[in-house]
Amino acid sequence: MNTVGRTLYAVGKIVKVFGIGGEVVVQPMTDSVKRFKKLKTVFVGHDETDAVTSLVERVHVGSRGARVKIAGTDDRNSAERLVGSLLFVDEQDRIRLSKERYFIHDIIGLTVVDEEERTIGSIKDVLRLPAHDVYVVEAGGREVMLPAVKEFIRSIDLKTKSMRVHLIEGMVEEK
Repeated sequence: MNTVGRTLYAVGKIVKVFGIGGEVVVQPMTDSVKRFKKLKTVFVGHDETDAVTSLVERVHVGSRGARVKIAGTDDRNSAERLVGSLLFVDEQDRIRLSKERYFIHDIIGLTVVDEEERTIGSIKDVLRLPAHDVYVVEAGGREVMLPAVKEFIRSIDLKTKSMRVHLIEGMVEEK
């Protein structure tokens, strides 16, 4: 089944084959690898437009990711064809985040404004670093690295697609 008209959310990337029985190793694109245990159906493809519905037969979650057995992928050769593909879920299988937590795809594209209502730029990427995430802001041809911590991020409003920030001296170069 094709996914035309559906909004899909990438939750992992198939990075390699495991064994000879058709299992694949999935690198999570989510905070909780345990979420894979609950999946019954996924969409597999290189992007949303070519993703097809697939049943999940079994999942093994380990410290380094998840091994997933997808129906119809019964040997190493058929599993190898999936390497590089993404695993997507639809709205009903999307996890719900607690207050003041956001998906990366919700953050990218937000307009960044400072406390004086001056537009700084827009979020073009989110770097996942050990201490905390860093928002990469495209600001008039320059990149501004903005730590994703309460000291700098005052509010996020997904309805207005904006992020209000507190900047310190030297964080944004003056033109």
